[in-house]
Amino acid sequence: MTRPLPRPPLIDRFGRTHTYVRISVTDRCNFRCVYCMPEEGLSWMPRSELLRYEEICAVLRAFARMGVRKVRLTGGEPTLRADIESLIAGLAAIPGLDDIAMTTKGLTLDKLAGRLARAGLHRVNISIDSVDPERFRRLTRGGDLSRVIRGIEAAREAGLTPIKLNAVVLKGENEEDLHGLVDWAGNWPDDLELRFIEYMPFEARWHESVASSELRRRLSERLTLEPDGTRGHTAGPARMWKIAQTGLRVGFISPLSEHFCARCNRLRLQADGHLRTCLAHEDTPSLRDLLRAGADEDTLEQAIRTMVLGKPEGHDCGLDDGTVFEGVMTGIGG
Repeated sequence: MTRPLPRPPLIDRFGRTHTYVRISVTDRCNFRCVYCMPEEGLSWMPRSELLRYEEICAVLRAFARMGVRKVRLTGGEPTLRADIESLIAGLAAIPGLDDIAMTTKGLTLDKLAGRLARAGLHRVNISIDSVDPERFRRLTRGGDLSRVIRGIEAAREAGLTPIKLNAVVLKGENEEDLHGLVDWAGNWPDDLELRFIEYMPFEARWHESVASSELRRRLSERLTLEPDGTRGHTAGPARMWKIAQTGLRVGFISPLSEHFCARCNRLRLQADGHLRTCLAHEDTPSLRDLLRAGADEDTLEQAIRTMVLGKPEGHDCGLDDGTVFEGVMTGIGG
């Protein structure tokens, strides 16, 4: 299939060029992680409000014409959406989309990894905040670590590598898992990367963050961390290091202690069709409503460009001060 004639790149008023879109395909999730969801749970969106697969593909065709090259499926848990392989295949057929990835809890990958790879998925990120079964169960409110590990093994066998393991460290709750995660992932340095992500508060501060600099300091007490300059196009905002003893690549994503807003190249298409230009702010109209009102490609493209031009310069949330992020993470897409 030939590529369409290129449009001007998708640039905001601060000169940031956007080449990466994250798509939340559902707000439903098979975990209830303590830092993502309130203890009382959430009310899920009616299915009629979710973007249909053909609508997602229509939006991504517009994005691809404007230079978007990377797309990531998120949730909630994207594998809970029925026939997710058909969406992956549809995205893989869009000229210009060169990198299709997914962030998942990994609970269903033991059965799905091969099918996802055959449909056109390139890589997966898997959330794993502890390698202690009991602590994992507590952090996820009931999650089964053994199934997640089976999912990681299935993703390795399917070639969905490098697999990025995402860990959120919460002060006083799973800090002692820092070395355990590094030691465990270090058994497969060719296939796995470990990334520590600072906890981001949505609506309220339910927990305390641990700064990336502090995590690096603790690791350096026992291990040798070497700056890794081979970031590549998949590193995103992570600052990468390599563990000299095992060769494991470890990244640190620091949205609170080391803001990376100035180089942000990503947009988030929420499950209900709202285009979130900044993770911290929830104030854009719905592309879903435009599509269902019959908008043509040029109208859709102009709406996207207008929203991106309005993207804020950044957020003011810090480790223990500033304004918390708006919305609920399961609907936004991490």
